[in-house]
Amino acid sequence: MSHPNSIRESLSRRFGETLAVDAGLAGLDELARLAGRRVQRRYTERAVDADLLRLLCACALSAPSKSDLQQADIVIVNKADQNTIAGLIPDQPFIRSAPAFLVFLANGRRLAEIGRIRGKPFPNDHLDQFFNAAVDAGIVLATFLRATDAVGLGTCPISVIRDHSARVSEMLGLPQRVIPVSGLCIGWPSEAGHISPRLGLDSTVHDGRYDEGDLAARIDAYDKRRAAIHPYKPRDPARWGDVSFYGWSEDKARQYGVPQRADFGAFVRKKGFRLD
Repeated sequence: MSHPNSIRESLSRRFGETLAVDAGLAGLDELARLAGRRVQRRYTERAVDADLLRLLCACALSAPSKSDLQQADIVIVNKADQNTIAGLIPDQPFIRSAPAFLVFLANGRRLAEIGRIRGKPFPNDHLDQFFNAAVDAGIVLATFLRATDAVGLGTCPISVIRDHSARVSEMLGLPQRVIPVSGLCIGWPSEAGHISPRLGLDSTVHDGRYDEGDLAARIDAYDKRRAAIHPYKPRDPARWGDVSFYGWSEDKARQYGVPQRADFGAFVRKKGFRLD
């Protein structure tokens, strides 16, 4: 299949909309990878070479960084610690089976230490520094995903390591002002995976100014489109009961209808970040 057709097909499946794709546009191979991106949770037993991992890390850390502050780091986790992390998250067994596991870090320490080394004050010790470091880590993670897709590796980000931030920090020897943002399973995929449908672009792309439109109607349309492609298994029916139709919005309302990581702010403050 040609790149324009591949891109159109992938994005139609994802957004329920047919987009125009100029066949003469440069970089169509990269756009095809982005449009067709799939999370991979099942891997072959083939190892991921250490040199390849280091190369991918270098490519990821080539990403833009706010004011060139470079506040993101990556830990290539050893197998023993990977197994320990897998034990903390038993409902995600692919953490243990992944040939490689990385943790992406927000690093607010290095900049403060540079100020100390250079004999300068550090008056920007507030929420913006934490935000900058976390965003830098997210950009590096996203760029790493692009790099792995380019070489044919499969990945699955693991945000739930933040349920165990203190334990993961201790395990990885993270100093003050360095916190885990996300884990990442990496391996050579054993199956194709599927394209996850997303909210329609009329909900998430705004022309000139924010326009929510008829939010309930848009969410309902997305719920139905997604259920026809990739239905959800009801979450915690013992708590929430049964509904006649179970879609994305019901699942996310249930997910965030119970407290999650209520202690994360306290953990971040204990690690030395100020959030005011």
